[in-house]
Amino acid sequence: MPRRREVPKREVIADPKYGDKTISKFVCKLMMGGKKSTAEKILYGAFDIIEGRVKEDPLKTFKKAIENVKPQVEVKARRVGGATYQVPVEVRPERRSALGMKWLVSYSRARSEKTMRERLAGELLDAASSRGGAFKRKDEMHKMADANRAFAHYRW
Repeated sequence: MPRRREVPKREVIADPKYGDKTISKFVCKLMMGGKKSTAEKILYGAFDIIEGRVKEDPLKTFKKAIENVKPQVEVKARRVGGATYQVPVEVRPERRSALGMKWLVSYSRARSEKTMRERLAGELLDAASSRGGAFKRKDEMHKMADANRAFAHYRW
């Protein structure tokens, strides 16, 4: 973090196929080792699998999946008088979507299907129907924040 001035936010270039900035960000999260074209192939392949399974627009399923895994609140450690409290705080909108995307990618990588396209498609479908690893992670975070609601007055 610089001391002098705010760092300007970079403008995200929209996805070439769908013209959506959310998909472009997700491709960057999915990318490993700078292989952007490979990440795009994986995502578009997952969209084809989703379209084949549910006979619905994959973009709607993708948006719904991301919306379902975005956390509303999280806990942050706050030291007060030698004790560390887990204080529930609201999540900023940019961080909210970044966390949701990160969880979708990490839990799809941990799945047991054969190809990454199938794993990603499965996780996106699960998240769109409010189940799966990423949704459970969000639910877990909300439960933790709810359990520590007593320390909400330590917010800074």
